[in-house]
Amino acid sequence: MSLFKNIFGDSNESNNSSKVAWIPLTNLGQLNEIIHESTSTPVIIFKHSTRCSVSRMALKQFENEFDLQSKVTPYFLDLLENRDISSEIALRFGVVHQSPQLILIKDGKAIYNASHSDIASEDLERLL
Repeated sequence: MSLFKNIFGDSNESNNSSKVAWIPLTNLGQLNEIIHESTSTPVIIFKHSTRCSVSRMALKQFENEFDLQSKVTPYFLDLLENRDISSEIALRFGVVHQSPQLILIKDGKAIYNASHSDIASEDLERLL
């Protein structure tokens, strides 16, 4: 069992061990803040399902590669706890819901989104 935990992680893990300074996205009002903030600093939203091993692997891979802390503001959305926020993200930014999913927002618009194994930090770097 510990081999699987090492590979896939524990579904009860928190993001405290991450080198990414995630801002929890927990209420709909934050979407207005994200839109406003994205006019001066690009924002990323990582949508994550805490019960999905594929989502967990994509998150860990992204966190290991991430080195853009000074260039973007990172938000983290727990899909199981905040499904309503995920639905609103799809409406406001015109992106089809995926899990896991990374969305880059600049000037109030989603200019990039990727899901599953297509989530890569180097893709973000090219867009910044």
